[in-house]
Parts: sequence; C-alpha cells; structure tokens
Amino acid sequence: MEAERYKLVTHPDDVVRMVESLRQEPRLGLDTETTGLDPYRGRLRLLQLASPTTTWILDCFQLTRDHLRPLQPILESGPLLIAHNAKFDGKFIDHHLGLQLGPIFDTYLGSVLASAGREGDRHGLEPVVARYLNQTLNKDAQLSDWSGPLTENQLEYAARDAATLLPLHTAIAERLDDLDLLVVADLEFECVMPIARMELAGVHLDVPAWERLLAGMRLAQERVAGLLQEALSAGSPQLSLFGQPEPINLDSPAQVRDALARIGLDVEDTKESRLHQLAEEHAVVAHLLEYRHLSKNLSAFGENILGMVHPVTGRLHPDFRQIGTPTGRITSASPSLQQIPHTADYRSCFRAPAGRKLVIADYSQIEMRILADFSRDAALLAAFDRGIDLHRETAAQMFGLTVDQVTQRQREYAKGLNYGLMYGRGAEGLASRLDAGIVEANALIERYFAAYPAVARWLEEAGSRAVEEGRARTASGRLWIFSHDIADPAQEAALRRVGKNAPIQGTASDLFKRALRLLDDSLAGADAQLVNCIHDELVFEVEASIAEEVEQSVAQRMVEAAREFLRRVPVEVDAVVADAWVRK
Repeated sequence: MEAERYKLVTHPDDVVRMVESLRQEPRLGLDTETTGLDPYRGRLRLLQLASPTTTWILDCFQLTRDHLRPLQPILESGPLLIAHNAKFDGKFIDHHLGLQLGPIFDTYLGSVLASAGREGDRHGLEPVVARYLNQTLNKDAQLSDWSGPLTENQLEYAARDAATLLPLHTAIAERLDDLDLLVVADLEFECVMPIARMELAGVHLDVPAWERLLAGMRLAQERVAGLLQEALSAGSPQLSLFGQPEPINLDSPAQVRDALARIGLDVEDTKESRLHQLAEEHAVVAHLLEYRHLSKNLSAFGENILGMVHPVTGRLHPDFRQIGTPTGRITSASPSLQQIPHTADYRSCFRAPAGRKLVIADYSQIEMRILADFSRDAALLAAFDRGIDLHRETAAQMFGLTVDQVTQRQREYAKGLNYGLMYGRGAEGLASRLDAGIVEANALIERYFAAYPAVARWLEEAGSRAVEEGRARTASGRLWIFSHDIADPAQEAALRRVGKNAPIQGTASDLFKRALRLLDDSLAGADAQLVNCIHDELVFEVEASIAEEVEQSVAQRMVEAAREFLRRVPVEVDAVVADAWVRK
C-alpha cells in the first residue's frame, strides 16, 4: 500500500461511516500507537485498521470512549484481526476503550511457531517483514513523541505498519500451513486475550507480609554468616589491625574453597552439587548451602518485587510470554512468578484482597498421564484408572511388593524414575537425583521398564524418531525442529532426551492453553479473573460468594480441555478455594 492511502478519523460521524465500510471485510490489519508501554500510565494515541484499499487511522485524543463504541462489532466479532504482538494492542484497547479483540491472527506468535524452536530468529515486526516479505520496514518513528500534534511522517508510519500486516498474514499463514501448524496457531491465537486480561488484572501482594519475610531472611542470613565466619576463619593466616582473622568473602568461591581447605575439607570446586554430598557429614557445608540459599532468594526476589508493585493499581503485573519455550510453556518476567519458591512462607504473601478469594487449580500428574495415554502402557493406565498413588504403585511393581509394603524411600525412588526417565535421564543422572550408585540406578531402570514395557518402547521410539527426523511434535502438531550434529555422540544423546520429553511437555502446554480459552468463555460476566498461571496451575481471584461455584467450573473446564487431547487416560484436577496462594 502506498503511504498516502490512509484516512485520518477525528469526528464521531466518520467512525460510523468507517465501521459500515469495513463490516464486510474478511480481515483487517490492526495496530495501535501509544504514549507508553504501560496501559495504566500510557494513553492510546492512534488505532489503525487497514483494509486492502484503505488504512483508517482513528485519533483517540480527538475521539472519546463513547465515540469509539461503534467499533465493537468490528473488533469483537467481525473480520479476522491481523496484529503483531496482539497482546499489547489488546491490553490498551481493553483498558482505554473497554472493548475486546475477537478473532485474531497474531503475526508475532505465527512467526515464533514457524521458527519451531530455531534459535537466532528475531520476531519483532521489522525482522519478520524482512524475512517473509523481503521488505525493509522503517521503524524510526516508533520512538517519536506520540503525545503531541502528529506529523505527516508519524501518520504515514502508522498507516504503513497496519497495511503491511495484510500481506504478512498471507505469507505467515502459508508457512504455517506448509508446516502443519495451523491447528496449534489457532490454539495460541485464542489465548491472546485471556493472557492480556490476566496481565491487566495483576496479582495482589501483601506488601507488609513480604517485608516481614525479607526481614526474617536477612536476620537468618546474618546468623548463618556469623557461624560460617567463625568456622571458616580457623587457621586464617591473615589478621586484621585488631588481631582478629580477616573476614572471608562468603560470596567468593575461591576464598570459600581456600577456607574449606584450611579446615581440612579439600574440594575441587564449591558447586552446590558437590557441596550437597558433604553437607550431611559437615555442619559448615550445610551452613554454606543455607547461606547461599538465603542470598539467592534475597537477590532474586527481595526488594526487587517490592519495586515492581504498580503505583496505580498497587498490584504486580508480570509480563507473561505466551510461547516462552519451544514446547509452548508460558513463562513470566518482571517478576518471574514461576521462580517464587513453593513454600508457604513465600506464597502466603500472595493473597486475595478483602471480600475476595483465590481459586487455585492444577492438573494432577498431567505429564505422567500424557505418557500413559501416548504409550498405552497397560500397567500405567490401570494405576490411573484405579486412582491410586502412582509413585507407590510404581514402587510396588518394581520391587514386587504390595502397595502397603512400599517404604517412603522406595516411593521416592519410583517418583524419581517416573519423572527422570520421561525427561530422558540416564543412569548417571538418576543416580545423582536419587542419591544412589550407578549400579543401583541401572538396576532400578531395568525394574522400571520391566514393570512398564510399553513406556520403554514409546520412549525409545520417541528418542530415535527425534534423531532420525530432527524434529518432534505435540498432540496439537506443535513443532520443534532440532539443530544438531548427529556425528557428535553428546549432541545425539541430548537430542534423544529432548525427543522423549518434548511431545509430553508440549502436549501439556496444548491442553493447558485450551483450558485458558474455555475458562475465559465460561467465566465471562462473572466477578472472577485469572491472575496467575504457572505450567499446569491456574489462579483466579473471585468474589467470595461465588468462589465454590467458580472452583467447580474451573475443574470441569480444565478436564474438558484435557479430554480434547487425551482419549484413554482419566484426567484429574485439584482445585481449592483459599485466602492465599497456598494449598491447605
């Protein structure tokens, strides 16, 4: 489209005429220009809608929310909307206009899917246009001042970006079709607005409780540091001006290693895996691990999270990356809620405000259920059919015991094998995870595969298929293409590991995202909002009087979503109503 072919809309009557002209269009390019990246502090400056013949630019400084209400049928239920990173546009349109985006094709997500895990590809609009259309897109005006009078250059830039989305949609859709990715693309596009609304809603943090937690951590760190200084300074050759040993920099691996050597503990390095082997016999090593754990949590979370509490909403608004990994898992940043420790002291700080409750729901052992469904292993399916403790049942199968005879240690071995083998761990990796010897780990693996022979076959076939084809797919068709040198044994072994787990973890992502869409639809109009999601867990904040009703609906829809992908294995969802992000 030529840059001049746009129409600037500043009068309410023109909005109505524009809507009439676009109502029958099968698809429209959609873009926005804003005065900032945060919808709570930035303003919606322009809203662009591009047809094949004209790009309409609506001046949102001249048009009020009521003036733009006629856009509702176009945005919510009309043409397919083509946007690049539609989550951003959707948040501004939702917050400032009170309108939702209906059918979406997100060229950003489409580009990510089509790259199929390939590292190095960039997915901003400029590189995607260059890759798919072989065109140069000048983005200089993006960083200009959008808060004042608009220049001709800014308007041309705004029109060009929106118009470019139409040919870009055609090119990316063709690529997705070639790769058999249209089904998973639709799955992703349907999640854009649920995730956008989750980011807008944010999650409530009890700031005083968090501050008390940090204060306790600092006191504990100081106490452990004192114990360490006393223990590690023994025999120190350097004294301070006051005749006391010079303090050791506990954050310096070299100084800590030298100090350990002076007290008779020679270690090659101070990596945690090595220290854990010594911690049971040496209190100083246990204290060192505790000190590092406290330091890590204070630096990773600590004051950082308090600085992320939004000044307008008083809540945390993480950035959820919808395709955070090649397997489709959602990740988050600013802050990364996935990294919040699972212990009650941390999670209890994430609370529902007065008069509200949290509904917490997650899939029970979903990846093991996917493995059972894929492999059709009779013993594994029977365990799920009976609804018993899978890890205890696995231990009974492996050790020739009844379920009641299984010890806790045997159950832990079985649990480690259930998940470790699914993630492609060999005897050496499992030995470390299970605190066992290599010989013992090999024997346990043999017993495991004897108990679940179809699992052994499926894992072997999945690993071999990944090596032979250089790719893996999930139940929805999500694709991960591997870049590797099969002549390198280490790379081949790594590829086999990924080939075993990628279809399982990716399918878990597929059904989780399907659940997001079903829940967004079923809870529309209710005082219930998704505020957090981690892997296979969803957290809703709801009005207290409807909490139990929402709890039942959430569990039902999550099972319904899983049934679309898993045909044989029963699916269970653990859902609770709570005051904080803690299961009783």
